[in-house]
Amino acid sequence: MRLLVVEDDIELGPLLKKELEKAGYAVDLVDNGVDAEIMGKIEPYDAAILDIGLPKRSGLEVLRHWREQKNALAVIVLTARDAWHERVDGFKAGADDYLGKPFHTEELIARLNALIKRVNKQPNTSLTINGISLDEDHQQVTSKQGETFELTATEYRLLRYFMLNPNKILSKSRLTEHVYELDADKDSNVIEVYVKRLRKKLGKDVIKTKRGQGYLFVA
Repeated sequence: MRLLVVEDDIELGPLLKKELEKAGYAVDLVDNGVDAEIMGKIEPYDAAILDIGLPKRSGLEVLRHWREQKNALAVIVLTARDAWHERVDGFKAGADDYLGKPFHTEELIARLNALIKRVNKQPNTSLTINGISLDEDHQQVTSKQGETFELTATEYRLLRYFMLNPNKILSKSRLTEHVYELDADKDSNVIEVYVKRLRKKLGKDVIKTKRGQGYLFVA
């Protein structure tokens, strides 16, 4: 899953990026409202974490512009903890959730995971589909046969995206866009390699190839 993090604090921004990457996300970090608005418009993010107090353009203005353009990107707004009016303004502008500063990254990750599942119409529990369970805390997967496997960062992001989109044909280009951050080497052929690795762990029939279209995770 791929995130846009918009935070101008020179310490908090990189820290959030690091912690969210450890939690299994591909993260693009932006430090101003103008670039954030453009990135949120042209890149296929799964969610955005948006600070309100930004240089060049406020987070609320960015969010309003996204919504005016019918951009349904899931957004968690970061506000000053005691600024209740910012929270209200954030919801009016189209925020899906908010978190007051200072905050624990564990809470942010929990809210983010819940929001992404809600957007993808999945229950806010462990991802379990067709007997396969994904442990998001430890980035492990348990097969139908009850065998548990450790996942690499890319395997985890890819499998989670499949499981959040079961029975949907997903092209290699779409998978690449949601598994890698902006500056990564996006060779779509690498997706084939990771699909083979997941099949080896979970069974060859779990992820079907749709020739000329992409892949489908069977629910």
